[in-house]
Amino acid sequence: MDRDESLQRSGSARSSRNPSMRLSHVPSPVHSHSHRQSFTEQMRGLPPSPRANRHLSLSQAQIQDLLNNPPTAGTADPAFAGRDWQHISVGELMNQDVTFVELDTGIEAATNLLLESSSPVLLVRVDSSDKAAAATFDYRDLTQYLLFATGQLQPDEERRVFFQSLAKKAQQGQPIPVRDAKNLGIKEPLITLPHTAGLTKAVETFGGGVHRIIVVKERTDEVVGILSQLELVRFLWENGRSFPNIDQLYPQTIRDLGIGTQQLISVNGDKPLKEALKLMNDEGVTSLAVVDNGYNVVGNISNVDVKLLTKASSAPLLENTCIHFISVILSTRGMNDGQDSFPVFHVSPNSTLAHTVAKLVATKAHRMWITTPPSPSPTNSVPTTPALYSHSSTSFLNAHPPSHPAPPITLSHPAVSHLPGPISSTPQAQPPLMHLSTTPSVSASALPGAAMSGRLSGVVSLTDILNLYAKMSGLNPGDLDEVRRMRRRSSSGSVFSERSGRSVSIDRPR
Repeated sequence: MDRDESLQRSGSARSSRNPSMRLSHVPSPVHSHSHRQSFTEQMRGLPPSPRANRHLSLSQAQIQDLLNNPPTAGTADPAFAGRDWQHISVGELMNQDVTFVELDTGIEAATNLLLESSSPVLLVRVDSSDKAAAATFDYRDLTQYLLFATGQLQPDEERRVFFQSLAKKAQQGQPIPVRDAKNLGIKEPLITLPHTAGLTKAVETFGGGVHRIIVVKERTDEVVGILSQLELVRFLWENGRSFPNIDQLYPQTIRDLGIGTQQLISVNGDKPLKEALKLMNDEGVTSLAVVDNGYNVVGNISNVDVKLLTKASSAPLLENTCIHFISVILSTRGMNDGQDSFPVFHVSPNSTLAHTVAKLVATKAHRMWITTPPSPSPTNSVPTTPALYSHSSTSFLNAHPPSHPAPPITLSHPAVSHLPGPISSTPQAQPPLMHLSTTPSVSASALPGAAMSGRLSGVVSLTDILNLYAKMSGLNPGDLDEVRRMRRRSSSGSVFSERSGRSVSIDRPR
């Protein structure tokens, strides 16, 4: 047997042992190239994705219950288990990390310390050896100084001489001390409590509209810490099961509890940012709701956001719209936190107190805007999560650009040129600013505010919640409506902020 015949028999034997090796079913080369399936044809007839038949692990009723009664993010402190919250002292909850500046400290140095500090407030003392606090310096003071430095804050006749002398100092490059900056506008009352005082006194004080308490050593004026509204609300939320008289309030709705107010202060998203800051200062509030043309909430601007305006390069933001500033806030927050950010700033009248407090604690906000959905549904009383409508922090701003973009904005005055050097050189995250001619200008009429949140109908704050706690505990925190009226009168009376005919005013539901 020759070699060729041997190979032929060997191949025939392998084919008989393994039928898959036979090539008889393969078309001839001529027919194999007659039709080549496209990618689309190859995808036809594929089995459906398993996701299409996937069932939710929770029913709609279970999801609704989870939204109405969210779990606490923190862990209850076992040290307070079984104790009546009214017998817990403020010294056990206070924040001992306090930062002091002196009355003669320059506004630039104080601003740098405030930006670097994890606390939203600095304590002001007479000199470095003093252990008592004479005042506080926070982002509201920084807002007032920014309005002064940019020429937005105008004095009444009684204070005109003081303002002129301060402006002359700034123009000559002389340092402006904190002492003078505190005289630009209304001064928040300095409230102190001894470290041995019970939480009942703190709840009653906070429920009357005070935002923070300076804790001092008993029978002295030596500062040992600070307690804020948010810290107290967080503590009562995370340890709620230990305090039945407060825990029983959480399943009830905002509407049933009758908390919040309809005395609304908001600004249209098309208004310049500088007018929103003036409005906050004039009305004595720390934040504003930003609404579209349909009065739907599309954002929030607070005094803390002023930290993005302390550089000279951020001057154009004052002239740009509030909507644009919101995009800068979210972009900067996303860079700092390492992820996209979307504001969670609203609840509905049917939201439970638990749902509202959980949002306040999670976002570290001082208030939630109450919105009414365009089409209320009894089976979905909690506002839809905004993230369902946006995959990035600014996608809703670019969803429907106007057909005729706004022309480039030019500054009518050297906006923050009066702010001396140290502030503008502060190392911090720089917002991703574009040249104004290329900045997308989205009108408030183009925003899908109804889908994002709903129509603004009220606001509920930490003060409202602590006022409720105080009243349910038999305390007398005072009338909040009167407190708010007094605050606005004192704000408008301390400094007159000049308004033009185009200036923003208090927006009320139409």
